[in-house]
Order: sequence, then structure tokens, then C-alpha cells
Amino acid sequence: MGLEKENILIVDDDIHILELLQRHLQALNYHVYKAVSVKQALYVLHDSTIDLLITDIQMPEIDGLQLLKYTAEHYPEIPKLVITGYPSVDDAMSVIKSGATDYLTKPFTKEELKQAVNRSLESSKKTKKPKEKKQTAVSGYGQMIGQSTAFEKVTQIIERVKNNKATVLIEGESGTGKELVARAIHFSGKFAKQPFIAVNCGAIPENLLESELFGYTKGAFTGANENKNGFFQAANNGTLFLDEIGNASTAVQAKLLRALQEKEITKVGSQKVEKVDLRIIAATNNNLQEDIANKSFREDLYYRLTVVQIDVPPLRERKSDIPLLVEQFLRKYGVEYKDRLLQITDDALKMLQRYHWQGNIRELENVIQRAVIMSDGKIDIKDFPDYLKYKIEFPDASFSSLQQMEKEYILKVLAATNNNKTKAAEILQIDRKTLRQKLK
Repeated sequence: MGLEKENILIVDDDIHILELLQRHLQALNYHVYKAVSVKQALYVLHDSTIDLLITDIQMPEIDGLQLLKYTAEHYPEIPKLVITGYPSVDDAMSVIKSGATDYLTKPFTKEELKQAVNRSLESSKKTKKPKEKKQTAVSGYGQMIGQSTAFEKVTQIIERVKNNKATVLIEGESGTGKELVARAIHFSGKFAKQPFIAVNCGAIPENLLESELFGYTKGAFTGANENKNGFFQAANNGTLFLDEIGNASTAVQAKLLRALQEKEITKVGSQKVEKVDLRIIAATNNNLQEDIANKSFREDLYYRLTVVQIDVPPLRERKSDIPLLVEQFLRKYGVEYKDRLLQITDDALKMLQRYHWQGNIRELENVIQRAVIMSDGKIDIKDFPDYLKYKIEFPDASFSSLQQMEKEYILKVLAATNNNKTKAAEILQIDRKTLRQKLK
């Protein structure tokens, strides 16, 4: 099912409520932005097109009432739904006066949420023009190829976020194409002419990552012979893609959190604060929730990064896209190796669609590249490695008791001696009486 409905921003400092709301709203087919504070919510409102604001009232530092008042004047067309665990007549009056469309008390059911959201959105439809439904490409998006339902879900989210600077976390297994998703977000939107800087946090030594990200001043450490800007400055006004974010040290995570919260950074060795205006897209194949439990990843940074989440499906969940991907890779390596524009047999293609692809698209590309090199003509099953081919799974050997094994062996000896018990007893080195007992 596609994302047919509106963009909803949910604001709550209680991460459990935030995740509950996200699950319910996504199940109702809405696109969700998340914010754990009023400050983060203001950034999302500024950078994104929001159709409904859902906010808690009781929050630290700046409460939800101030957010309601701000939104009512700066974004008067956005309906506002309040969710609170502290209901009272005074609160209700304050909320309504602040411009809220509806009021929902914790705990609430999914059906109660659905009805409240519907009422809030209906109140604004009379003054808003209907949104045009955007069509995604039939078989591709940017450098990505596919037409499966799983692929379309990813491209629909890209359509929602490509023209704003909301922070995005891309999750998926290694080899699924997370950087291609990040590039599609940047280069298909209105910021395409601005810089796109990709940084692999796992490829830079931990002691250098901070200075590479934020820059450093002359004399900050041995070898720092001049002032140098970092990746944040290089990506200013554009997009900074932080791949393998789970590998960043806790010190770097603290600085990243400040950069996301305050939109400012400080070079290594400097006291001067520099403002930055850019979009952060992070990616990981780690389970960051497990990393949070293990204290290796900051929980507050995780919820700053997950304003929008994109789960890139593994190839085994989009096997219908394999023929399109194979065709793309055949063209790519056919051109690269000159005059190697080859075709593939139906049997070979079926075999590729049967395999589980633990290494995802990267593994498929490597297999096709090898086949283009090795094939003498049309690519067939023989041009692929054996591990892709059909295997017979033999059942595990079942174990018999020692008594049963002994009896089976005696029967074999008897069969070999034409049931001559005397001769069989001699071979077995037992007497005939013992032989009879063992056969019982």
C-alpha cells in the first residue's frame, strides 16, 4: 500500500509514546516525521511540508502550548492535535485557545487516534487545495532500479523528503544500496545543485573522525600545520551523508548531537562556534537499538537522527526486481568491457531469482560482472559459481541404539552365509545360543 495520505509531525519527549504513535499512524498509511523536543519540531516545520501537528503538552524546557501558539501564527493552515496525560478543564481551555483542533487523552486506542486525526484533517480540507498525487518512475528512481512493492515504498518516502532538510536515517543490510537512496534524496530534489558529501564513519580511524567531520585549527594536534575545514563545512547548504553511523565514537556522537540540535559546530582546537545549514542523512546496517542497550550508541542522538526513517529491503524481499537489476548490470559491464553486451538465458535468470542473496544487490552485481567476463556468448547457468546452483539437502543421519546396530550387523552376516547359523556364529565369534538370544 502506498503513502496516499498526509504528512504528520508528532512531538513528544516520551520516546515510547513517540514510537507508538509512529506505528499506529504508519499502519493507517500516513507519512510520519518525529521530534523529541519543540526545538527539533521547529526545524521540521521549517524544512518540511506538514499537514498535521500532533504534540504533547508537558515537555521539558519549552512546553507544547508554546509550540501550538507558534504554529498557529507561523503555520496557521496546519491543524493541531494535542495528546496529553494530564487532562483538566484548564488545560483543555488553554489548548483550544492556542488553536488546537482536537484533544486526546493518554492512554488512547488506535481507533480513537484514527478518529481524532480524521477530525483534525477534515477541519483543514475546506481551506486547502487537494494535493496532486506524485507519480514515481515505473522501473527506476535516480540510479536505483525496481518496480516491486518494497521498492516503491522506499521511493514514496524519498518523494516526501527530497525537497526538505529533515534528518533521515536509512537502515538496511550491507549491500542493499543505502548510499543510492541517500543520493536519490539529494539529487532528485531542489538541493541537487548543492554539495553532496559522503563520509564512511567506519573507514576513518576513530582518532581522526572528529577532526575530519568538524575541521581543526592550526596547532590543534601534531601535524595540524594550518586551519582546515571538515566535512560539515564542505556540505554546507547541501547534504552530508554519514554512512555506518553506528561506528562513530561516543565523543563524536556528542558533537553530532550538538550539531543536530543547535545547527552549529566547533572545530577541534577552537572555541569559536560556527553555524551550519545542511541536511544530515545517516545510514547503518547495525541494530542501533541493540547498540543503545549496550551503551555504545547514544539514545538521544538516535531519536534526533530518526526524524524520518527509511528501511531499505533486502534483495530476497524484492526478487521480482532481479531481472531489472540483471539487465542494468549487463549493460554496465558490457559497456565497461567493450563489445560485451550479452544476454542471459531464462534458466539462468530463474536460478538467480531462486537464490537468497545474503550479500544483496552488491553480491548480485559481482556475480553478473564475473559472468560477463567468463561467458563466451549468451550467459547461462554454467557461467555462474556452484554455490548459486541447486543443492540436495540430505537429512541428518539418525542414530540407532547399540543393540539395534548389533542386530542389523548379525542379520547382514546371516544373509552372507545363506542363514547358516553355525558359520555366522563362527564369524561373529559367539556360540549359537548367544546368536539366538541376540536375534530375539
